Amino acid sequence: MMPAPSISSAPMRTAPPLSSRACGVELVTDYTEFLALERVWNDTVSRAGVMHPFLRHEWVRTWWDAFGASRQLQVLIVRVDDEIAAIAPLMRESVVMYGVPARCIRLIQNDHTPRTDFIVASHPEESYRAVWNSLRDSRNAWDVVQLNQLEGGSPTSAAFLQHADADGCSTGVWKSSDSPYLMLTGTWDDYLSGLSAKFRSNLRNRQSRATKTGEVTLEVLAERDAIRAASSDAWRLEASGWKQTAGTAITCEPAVHEFYSNLIDRGTEAGWLQLLFLRVGGQRVAVSYGACFQRRLFLFKTGYDPEYATCAPFKLLTYFAIRDAYERGLTEVDFLGDAEPWKLEWTSTVRGHEWLFVFGTSARARLLHSVKFQLGPGLKRWWA
Repeated sequence: MMPAPSISSAPMRTAPPLSSRACGVELVTDYTEFLALERVWNDTVSRAGVMHPFLRHEWVRTWWDAFGASRQLQVLIVRVDDEIAAIAPLMRESVVMYGVPARCIRLIQNDHTPRTDFIVASHPEESYRAVWNSLRDSRNAWDVVQLNQLEGGSPTSAAFLQHADADGCSTGVWKSSDSPYLMLTGTWDDYLSGLSAKFRSNLRNRQSRATKTGEVTLEVLAERDAIRAASSDAWRLEASGWKQTAGTAITCEPAVHEFYSNLIDRGTEAGWLQLLFLRVGGQRVAVSYGACFQRRLFLFKTGYDPEYATCAPFKLLTYFAIRDAYERGLTEVDFLGDAEPWKLEWTSTVRGHEWLFVFGTSARARLLHSVKFQLGPGLKRWWA
């Protein structure tokens, strides 16, 4: 059962004025203008110290090309003294919340973007206030601002809760995924010896079973042509087993297939996209579509050949991937997604995420807040 949300609804108070710095906000709704931002967008990501690839322009652009058809760009660019200080990668869409139609402004994101936020490179106080003021001044055109998959403790969440509260807008926060991650400290041998004896014995047994079929190796692909050539194997392995049956595999939905296929070209050109395969006797039997960015390895969209299930092929792939990350001098392995039991076998540390909702002041917005954060959770508790 989802935890109860935190709720805020306060009388209107006057927000403090902007500082004396020249601060302006540009609204980008045109796709061609959005494309032209690539260089300065990625420069802003770098200056902001973002430690994952999910806010880079090539990721957001690829997402938009695949999923943006029924939505409208609503990107806000904050300039302070003529320099880009922040980017709010937002979009506008019509949604239905608990049966109520709603006009929503939200981050450019769905389940295929595991983590996102505003991109704030400088002047955070002015930047957050400028973005909020721009949204507040247009609140007759939206019912809810929805910021999904913010990392726990994000300054964006704190700033928006403060500004929304000051302007009399109700808010709510839902806890989202706890994503396991492993900090690569010490040596590989130190880390491995720190795992339980039972787990290490299981690993040895699985590797021994696989070795009876042939040599067990890790294959890491980072070049575009090599990944393109291997993509059919990646899609086959990712779709194997329950994902194909459930209709959640990459190849089951054209837009999802388009997203991951186009990301091959753009992610490899940017230098961070990778495919990791476990090979047994020369055959690819497990895969992780992933990224290596800022000395961090990100694992997402995984799968394995069920014919090799007794060898636990993805467990072996994870074993070799972590060992390889140590050898390459990486600092972290991020498993992304939810805290599934297989991930927690490798680490006990998790990175929390949350969804922030800010509701307008119209009658419909107040109804939406009441339904989502008061009536809905109340009914869930009553039925529990």
